[in-house]
Amino acid sequence: MVFWEEYVSDEAMGTFAPIVVYWLYAGFYQMLLPSLDNYRLHTKQEEDEKNSVSLAVVVKGVLLQQLVQATVAQGLFLLTSNADASGITSQPSIPVQLVQIVIAMFVMDTWQYFVHRYMHQNKYLYRHVHSQHHRLVVPYAIGALYNHPLEGLLLDTFGGAISFLVSGMTARTAVIFFCFAVIKTVDDHCGLWLPGNIFHLFFQNNTAYHDIHHQLHGTKYNYSQPFFSMWDKLLGTHMPYNLIKRPEGGFEARLKKD
Repeated sequence: MVFWEEYVSDEAMGTFAPIVVYWLYAGFYQMLLPSLDNYRLHTKQEEDEKNSVSLAVVVKGVLLQQLVQATVAQGLFLLTSNADASGITSQPSIPVQLVQIVIAMFVMDTWQYFVHRYMHQNKYLYRHVHSQHHRLVVPYAIGALYNHPLEGLLLDTFGGAISFLVSGMTARTAVIFFCFAVIKTVDDHCGLWLPGNIFHLFFQNNTAYHDIHHQLHGTKYNYSQPFFSMWDKLLGTHMPYNLIKRPEGGFEARLKKD
């Protein structure tokens, strides 16, 4: 039994918990941002000058994407439910759930890498769809899911659905996986290099790695998201970086060319 079982279904938690986690985690970063200049990958001035979309527009775009995600998630859970007559779904053992989560991570990474890369290579899709996400040249946490609605559907919503189906996880396991994926995605876009960040310890695909991709000189590199960098390394789109501490405070991720 889990703590929410008496109050809400696993399917409802799988649908709405990632949305709540997104705004709590991204909002936490956003509130801290003014006091964390010494850990920024870009200055506040760069953020104001380079980003071509307002925070209000970003918030509206994220809410639209999450509305679509919630709708698809509810339909997906409804179609795949294997609850018995009493409404109880048999849950696999914890080791099995862990394997399912790892499988889902690799499936999501594979889907997102190839769709993301194609959106850069196809000039029409980049100009009319994916460029909306790159209006945030200097990423920040709340903008992690700021995308064109079509991209949100193809990249994130379909990617999540395919990961869920291929891994065979239940709705209860999906709560953990999708919340983790949301936290990782927000962290990759937070624009901060914080000491002791656990994601920086365990994942090469991190805040600075993705920041390189958002810069004009790095848009053809570091497509991988949100977990591993394997496809970039295997297919020649991996761009390592040097993390340089700026004299005035903060850090800068610079391309490291061989």
